[in-house]
Amino acid sequence: MNKDNPYYAVIFTSIQTETIKGYAEMANQMETLAKLQTGFLGIESAKNDIGITVSYWESLDAIKNWKQQTDHLIAQQKGRKDWYSWYKVRICKVEREYEFKS
Repeated sequence: MNKDNPYYAVIFTSIQTETIKGYAEMANQMETLAKLQTGFLGIESAKNDIGITVSYWESLDAIKNWKQQTDHLIAQQKGRKDWYSWYKVRICKVEREYEFKS
């Protein structure tokens, strides 16, 4: 990620249904596909009672293009139909970042 310029984070928070057949495979496909998109910067994910996936993008246009990507649209429809009982998407501008590493 470019720490010198602002970039964007898409925060996808979700609760899954009990139907998980095919989910892991689709999630892996979407991550692989996202990495090929212009403007993609990175991804982080965690899952416990709720899932949180944060993807990072150079611009709002890059996010818009990803949302409208054909295979991603299919995955979104499948997610609403089968895999998620709830989700929320937040798009945030990251102005600054720092980290600690021991």
